[in-house]
Amino acid sequence: MACHGYGQLAAPFAQALEPLNDGTRVVVAPEGLSRFYLDDPVKRHGPDSPIGASWMTREDREHEIADYVEYLDVVADMVRRELDPRAPRLVALGFSQGVATACRWAALGRAKVDLLIMWAGSIPNDLPSDAGDRLFKGARLVMVAGQRDPLLTRKVVKREHQALLDRGLRVELVSFDGSHSLNSETLRRLAGDA
Repeated sequence: MACHGYGQLAAPFAQALEPLNDGTRVVVAPEGLSRFYLDDPVKRHGPDSPIGASWMTREDREHEIADYVEYLDVVADMVRRELDPRAPRLVALGFSQGVATACRWAALGRAKVDLLIMWAGSIPNDLPSDAGDRLFKGARLVMVAGQRDPLLTRKVVKREHQALLDRGLRVELVSFDGSHSLNSETLRRLAGDA
């Protein structure tokens, strides 16, 4: 289950995950529930205006979080019903804004995530504080950042990593030579380790 970043749409995001397509896994990239125009807000929007999606905003945020956690649980249930009933491993990958989404889903949802990949995004600070090392229900944690990411700088990575350690969680750090983007080689490497 792959959660895109702010302003992205599911279809192009899924294309960026194509390196994972080796015939042995199913990659599901649901789209954030709030779409919007990406161009100038004072400009008249037309058929060629770019559109993006978001998982949430600050407006009515608790309900939006509850809505997308339920939405991801429903999508995961639907996909699992279509697959072998022995329930394959569930990997949640969040990119940028999708990191907060995937973290909240892994912590608050019904699904049991086996591996949580937090790629180029921050861990939300509103996760339950009393869960300790069971916050993500035993999921293996991997944090990924590009060495030249202007948003998730080394300082931010260090802070986010320490916040997870302070909760008693173990997290693997992975970096790649790149910016605020997915990286094909790193995706394949993580898939091989999964």
